[in-house]
Amino acid sequence: MESVIERIERGHFWKFHGGIHPPEQKFLTNDKPIRHLPLPKELIIPVRQHIGNGGELLVGVGDKVLKGQPLTQNSAPMTLPVHAPTSGTITAIKNSVVAHPSGLSEPCIFITPDGEDRWRERQVCDDFHSLSRQEIVKRIARAGIAGMGGAGFPTHIKVNNKPEINYLIINAAECEPYITADDLLIREHSEAIVDGIKILDHLLLPAFILIGIEDNKPEAIEALRQATKNYDKVKLCVIPTKYPAGGEKQLIKVLTGQEVPSGILPISLGIVMQNIATCFAIAEAVLNDTPLIRRVVTVSGRALSKPRNVWVLLGTPVEYLLEQCGYNPGARRHLIMGGPMMGFSLPSTRVPIVKITNCLLAPEESEIPFESKEVECIRCGQCAEVCPSQLLPQELQWSAKAKDYAQLQKLNLFDCIDCGACAYVCPSQIPLVQYYRVAKAEIRQQQVQELKAEKAKDRFEARKARLEREKKAREEKHRKAAEARRAAMNQPTEEAQSAKSAVAAALARVKAKKAQAAGGDAKNSNSDEVSTNATGNEATSQATDARTEQKSQVAAAIARAKAKKQAAMAKPEQEKEQEPKTESEPEQAAKEEALQAPQPAATESKSDGHPEEKGEKKAEEKDADNVEDKTRDKAADKKQKIAAAIARAKAKKLGAQQPVESEGDSPKVNDPDAQDSNKAKASQAAPSDQTDTADTGESDDTGEPSKQDKIQAAVAKAKEKARAKAKAQAKDKVEVEVEIESEAETAMQETEATAAPGDELAEQAATDEGQAEALAESQPEDQKAQRIAAAVAKAKAKAKAKAKEKAKAKAEAKEQQQLESE
Repeated sequence: MESVIERIERGHFWKFHGGIHPPEQKFLTNDKPIRHLPLPKELIIPVRQHIGNGGELLVGVGDKVLKGQPLTQNSAPMTLPVHAPTSGTITAIKNSVVAHPSGLSEPCIFITPDGEDRWRERQVCDDFHSLSRQEIVKRIARAGIAGMGGAGFPTHIKVNNKPEINYLIINAAECEPYITADDLLIREHSEAIVDGIKILDHLLLPAFILIGIEDNKPEAIEALRQATKNYDKVKLCVIPTKYPAGGEKQLIKVLTGQEVPSGILPISLGIVMQNIATCFAIAEAVLNDTPLIRRVVTVSGRALSKPRNVWVLLGTPVEYLLEQCGYNPGARRHLIMGGPMMGFSLPSTRVPIVKITNCLLAPEESEIPFESKEVECIRCGQCAEVCPSQLLPQELQWSAKAKDYAQLQKLNLFDCIDCGACAYVCPSQIPLVQYYRVAKAEIRQQQVQELKAEKAKDRFEARKARLEREKKAREEKHRKAAEARRAAMNQPTEEAQSAKSAVAAALARVKAKKAQAAGGDAKNSNSDEVSTNATGNEATSQATDARTEQKSQVAAAIARAKAKKQAAMAKPEQEKEQEPKTESEPEQAAKEEALQAPQPAATESKSDGHPEEKGEKKAEEKDADNVEDKTRDKAADKKQKIAAAIARAKAKKLGAQQPVESEGDSPKVNDPDAQDSNKAKASQAAPSDQTDTADTGESDDTGEPSKQDKIQAAVAKAKEKARAKAKAQAKDKVEVEVEIESEAETAMQETEATAAPGDELAEQAATDEGQAEALAESQPEDQKAQRIAAAVAKAKAKAKAKAKEKAKAKAEAKEQQQLESE
């Protein structure tokens, strides 16, 4: 430690890696005093002007505020308040463009000054030693002071550390070209700056205080030397001019010779650094109760007629500042906030001045080229030679273009201080710093998203565990309640006896309902003996009823199928009889002769029956429709069944057609060929008078067709109609047979579903089906219709009774199970 101080006293300092010597251009503003500007017409105060989050709003639109009045409050450690730079009225609170390279918008407070510049009430302190350490830190926090060298880190956090501090370094280097704000501030307010240094000394208790300043500021050096000549703890260190000597790690290396490792803060090495402008703001806040509402800004560049340093109220628009300094906008000019090395172009002149703004540059194209033509890297290595952080700029640029964030972090991207030395010496004119800034922003955004996802996952896991705990608690509660009820019922008390009686009464009601249901079953089977001990008899009666019901269902299904088949066969004949006869006499004669041919039994049975038989047929057709409705609900299963039924129907049809073809002279009436032959016979057997008339009376000389021609035309027309009807009848037959087969299979499935596995009822049902089908085949059609109607009615009645009994039995069993569980 002694060697460091001795080395400083001799004027020997260490050197940092890299660095450049760009043109300083400080002569434009360092020979003019700091100027005070009149109040602008409007002030735009961004809510967040530092590293961290913005504070909570304390004002609203329309409120009148005083100078120095807080507009927000710090609700978290990394938040800082902002204050009204002058008295006026809040006209708006909305998003506006702020000082950021991306040109993004953030919440801002718009104030219209009233011109009175009235202060709020302040508490002035002549001696800061009368204040406690915590009170000083609170005053610094309430003043909203952040690092004014460009970082914007909250000062009250930086000065509220208790570890042993070896060196308190005051950064007065101001190494970037054009900027002279700190130089002029030191010349004019050195005493206030020293007061701020003393306050920091009181808070941090460092072993030594080192003020680092470059040797290109002789007047500022002399002012500091005079202000600190009686302050033995302070060492004024005049270092060689080299950019970027004002960087935090670089200045520490120059003054102490210590390297700050990657990812380590200087406080870990016992070093704290503050900017010279920050020291002035601390003195104003602690001694005069003046918040950070203004700062010195260098307005420079050859595009200005009056470049100089000015006191600027925070929130002053850039356009007003340029107007006061004689800005002459050209066709290709643009503005830079900050210096030429680390600054960024402004998207608009409406951007306000903030706490970390130290320079506003309006250069001409001859000073700074506005556009550069980037070409491929030639791998010269000059960027690595001048990098003060000892990084590999070209590899960082390649990884940034590839968006390889993992590799960027391995290459220590966040050690880059954005000094711009690499871009300054690059012969390919690659804007390296721009690539690094974009990559840093994207990595920070990715880290924020990952943090949010991790927090969401933790919340989900916590919720899942909470729901599991609540479920177990409910189950335990119910278990204990059930045990308590059982224990209470076992107690020899009146309440326990009444509870037992209630349970017994419930069980008795269940048994009574069962007995009543069993009695109904016994009445249907002519059995009156029902008791709790007659379980075997009850089972026997139920099996008998089930077998009888299955037989009736099978018989009903077969009857419905037969009835529908007969109706389908009789339908074409009815339509044929009801068809109006509008043909000519020869056509009628041909049809009559064709109809006199022998017909099958199916057409003979199509006579008008009794009204009772018609009613039974309607009921049968209604039952068939009900079956169709049920089968539609099972569309998925019916497809396969329909396919099988169609195959069977086609086979039956082929078997029915073969005997007809062998009958010879007695064809069926539905056969188109037979009808054609009959019609042909009718035409040949025409009356003799008609032929005579055709030969003598109606000659071809008149141009009209003869009767013989008309008869032939009528016969041909009748043949065409007969063929069309035959095709339609065949199609209807196939469809009817398909429906009949599907209904029969559905009925069989219903009977099989009601029978238990291994029960004899299924076998009995199959046997009954065969017997019923054989009986139906051998009986006449009229008797079949009557038996089918009776079977349908009986099946319906038994099905309804069985459904009611099953529903009642299920309800009673469920009620008994609940009572037994309780």
